[in-house]
Amino acid sequence: MSSTGDDAAVGGRCAVHMPRTGRTVTDLPRMGRFPAVQPGQPSIERLAPTSELLGFRGPTACAAAGITYRQLDYWARTGLLEPSVRTAYPSTSQRLYSFRDILLLKIVKRLLDAGVSLQNIRVAVAHLQAADQAALAGMTLMCDGATVYECTTPQQVVDLLKGGQGVFGIAVGAVWQELELTLGRLHAERTDTGETLVGHDPADELAQRRNRAV
Repeated sequence: MSSTGDDAAVGGRCAVHMPRTGRTVTDLPRMGRFPAVQPGQPSIERLAPTSELLGFRGPTACAAAGITYRQLDYWARTGLLEPSVRTAYPSTSQRLYSFRDILLLKIVKRLLDAGVSLQNIRVAVAHLQAADQAALAGMTLMCDGATVYECTTPQQVVDLLKGGQGVFGIAVGAVWQELELTLGRLHAERTDTGETLVGHDPADELAQRRNRAV
């Protein structure tokens, strides 16, 4: 059975050291609930996964973050990390996660795997949610298994390593780039129109070209 993280140790000090630091739209043709780019047609519009106009449903968020739906549901219900685009209320709606939400889900998973308690993870998540986008992309998190630190300079990383204890790091910018590539291949939903957009997988496109050449 996969863990939701609720069985992690909760004791200890929440010591997360973070410094403060022509035509109108209505005239354009509507595609309805179809891909923004149809096979064999020119590109109409392709939004980057980081766009605020895109949201991702629960199963897509799970696939991109490497977590189970049980973990996603538990973290949302307990307030560890709720979707910022659309919650599951009313009950007829589906959760919709932003790129930033899924980035944090991915980081939470890594901290949890490293043995960080949910109590400390909650503090780290609150700080990451408050950070602006530029600061978030350039952030490096260091963890000794109990405490999470934000390092803004190489010297701070060196100082932690000099402590002689086991430390691992998360370069948020690298996770960001990895997630962009992953979400670019998965389905998304436009938050303004509700259109379902099909991801762009270069491997699929190459296969289609090969089939046409046969």
